[in-house]
Amino acid sequence: MFRPKIAVPGRFTESASALRYRGLVSARRLIEAVWLAGGDPVTLLPAEGPDGTDWAQRLDGFHGVLLPGGGDVTPTRYGMPIDDPSLYGMDELQDETDFTLAAYALEHGLPLLAVCRGLHVVNALLGGTLIIDMDVNHRHHSHVVALDDATDHLGFGTASVSASCYHHQAVDRVADRITVLGRAEDGAVEAVAIDAKAWAGGVQWHPEDIYDADPGQLSPFTALVTHAREGA
Repeated sequence: MFRPKIAVPGRFTESASALRYRGLVSARRLIEAVWLAGGDPVTLLPAEGPDGTDWAQRLDGFHGVLLPGGGDVTPTRYGMPIDDPSLYGMDELQDETDFTLAAYALEHGLPLLAVCRGLHVVNALLGGTLIIDMDVNHRHHSHVVALDDATDHLGFGTASVSASCYHHQAVDRVADRITVLGRAEDGAVEAVAIDAKAWAGGVQWHPEDIYDADPGQLSPFTALVTHAREGA
């Protein structure tokens, strides 16, 4: 079966057990979820300069984009100061890569799935804002997300879904091109549809965490791969 290529921007890391120096990584569970859904995930280097964001060239031969989790989006990207002590992992090159990649995918008809930080990137890109530090954060947190009927967009097809979370930020003002499809009991935005030229959606939690016990968690990855294959 044809496996569409899914671009995944890599995350910089200060250490990795198999390397002597700093590394570029993708979360193994995340890219394995793409593979199990039928796609071929490829980690892309965040690179400086015009060539680094020449997505027309860099995405030649790719069929979809996955924006993964990671450190905090720099608050200046959504009009806020950067003096909050809770902020961590900010990286301007990472932001520039994610924001320009998301913009290209949305405007040029590449299916896109945004997970955790990825959802924050898309919401900020499209004019929304973020809660910099939740009153009660969702690190190492599990809860039930209530879904509305439109969540067939993400492939769940159920009234609710379990969510394995790891975040201290959340969507605040929802961007105009984003439709909320599911929330946690505390009101946190958890599932969305994104208005774009091709299929696009996002989840706040990490569905890759628990797909072994709950195969339905592969649904958004399957939706991404299915639309990527159809558009190939």
